[in-house]
Amino acid sequence: MADAPTVKGPASYFPSIEKTYGHPISHWMALLQQAGPQKHMALVNWLKTEHAMGHGHANALVAVFLADQ
Repeated sequence: MADAPTVKGPASYFPSIEKTYGHPISHWMALLQQAGPQKHMALVNWLKTEHAMGHGHANALVAVFLADQ
């Protein structure tokens, strides 16, 4: 039986983010979309201040969000 591929990089934080904050990743991506065009650290700081998110989790979400833009 083959093992599932291991998720690496920022997306590896997603299960922990969903468990810790009680929302699916799609919720956070929609919020980032609504936040409008901003630089990486501005979005990280917004998640930290407005949504009480830890730095690592916020950074991972923003990295994936901006990579998909």
